[in-house]
Amino acid sequence: MALTRIGLAGLAVMGQNLALNIAEKGFPISVYNRTTSKVDETVQRAKAEGNLPVYGFHDPASFVNSIQKPRVVIMLVKAGAPVDQTIATLAAHLEQGDCIIDGGNEWYENTERREKAMEERGLLYLGMGVSGGEEGARNGPSLMPGGSFEAYKYIEDIVLKVAAQVPDSGPCVTYIGKGGSGNFVKMVHNGIEYGDMQLISEAYDVLKSVGKLTNSELHQVFSEWNKGELLSFLIEITADIFGIKDEQGDGYLVDKVLDKTGMKGTGKWTVQQAAELSVAAPTIEASLDSRFLSGLKDERVEASKIFQGDYSTGLPVDKAQLIEDVRQALYASKICSYAQGMNIIKAKSSEKGWGLNLGELARIWKGGCIIRAIFLDRIKKAYDRNPDLANLLVDPEFAQEIMDRQAAWRRVVCLAINNGVSTPGMSASLAYFDSYRRDRLPANLVQAQRDYFGAHTYERVDMPGSFHTEWFKIARNISKN
Repeated sequence: MALTRIGLAGLAVMGQNLALNIAEKGFPISVYNRTTSKVDETVQRAKAEGNLPVYGFHDPASFVNSIQKPRVVIMLVKAGAPVDQTIATLAAHLEQGDCIIDGGNEWYENTERREKAMEERGLLYLGMGVSGGEEGARNGPSLMPGGSFEAYKYIEDIVLKVAAQVPDSGPCVTYIGKGGSGNFVKMVHNGIEYGDMQLISEAYDVLKSVGKLTNSELHQVFSEWNKGELLSFLIEITADIFGIKDEQGDGYLVDKVLDKTGMKGTGKWTVQQAAELSVAAPTIEASLDSRFLSGLKDERVEASKIFQGDYSTGLPVDKAQLIEDVRQALYASKICSYAQGMNIIKAKSSEKGWGLNLGELARIWKGGCIIRAIFLDRIKKAYDRNPDLANLLVDPEFAQEIMDRQAAWRRVVCLAINNGVSTPGMSASLAYFDSYRRDRLPANLVQAQRDYFGAHTYERVDMPGSFHTEWFKIARNISKN
């Protein structure tokens, strides 16, 4: 057979689907997996789905040698040690100038370590975030490649065709930047995704617990929301979920799903990076905390017996007004979540000298990925207007939108609190906005406390310099007098 254009190692569902996508776009591809049955399964799928040019290999040597030079191999394996093992297996057969691409959710510093190690062996390396889940991998994901620019040029023709295609915006891929920037951007994308999902779940909770909407009504509401400014993949699938009946019993399936949310770590990494960079990300943090609390199912069941009672106000609720208020609160909170994510990326880019283009990131998230939304076009335009924008909240358009929605936002948070319904994401978003918009915060008292017990000094509003006061001595003298 003729040599293939590219290779892919790691044939779980994401790997299989990406391989079939690449082949379908006209690029013959070699595939390999340590468990050989997955290789055969992928080749069979390729035949069944249009006789696609997918060629399977059961050993790494023949796999690598089947690819045209300079060879390019994408890995889609579990992050951590499995990546290092796969690299070792492949690198034994690769030659100088060949390229390895890690398409998994990897910690960005691991990617930078591996790029350096591969460079010493004469190999090129990319860490490429892939978003869109199984469906995206098969039909067009959002791709975030970072690392060697030379390596990116090897695959540019492929990724431009394989990525999701958005009319008037182009393929959802761009060269992100140097080092581990591609993995870092994908990590924060996932952190924003955590925030988005949490905010949607809170909108659902308020509408159901306070507004008493049925699943049928929720399906209608979210379907309607998906026609306007909230148009997005996550709103779309939420509407779908509310419409699905339980095939194994009565009622709707969503009500039978256990209220424990799983996670794989990227949300936690995002929050840890926010802390390391001193960037406030309370909405994303609240979403992570909510997942932690959801995991305490047994404790929550016991706590519900201790704290029994009717926490609702019992006051009548105007359903139509509540639906509109929640829609506005969700949108305003969402702006805050994206603002926080973009600020994390901006801070890291500054620290590492990556020179990331935030508007371009918003563009490639408009299609293929889990957070794809019409709203991202607005974010791109905001950064096009001002690439040095301090915060999305102060973009003139977003600032006006938040001002227009803040009354509804406050009503929803207050209503939820008064009815004992937790809205940590919406509440954190509102607190973020209220803190950011104030020219003076009570931080002066905190700094005074720090100086009192730890002599940490403070600055003054009326004169330059650093000051320390013997608060304890003064306070005692006052008390004596």
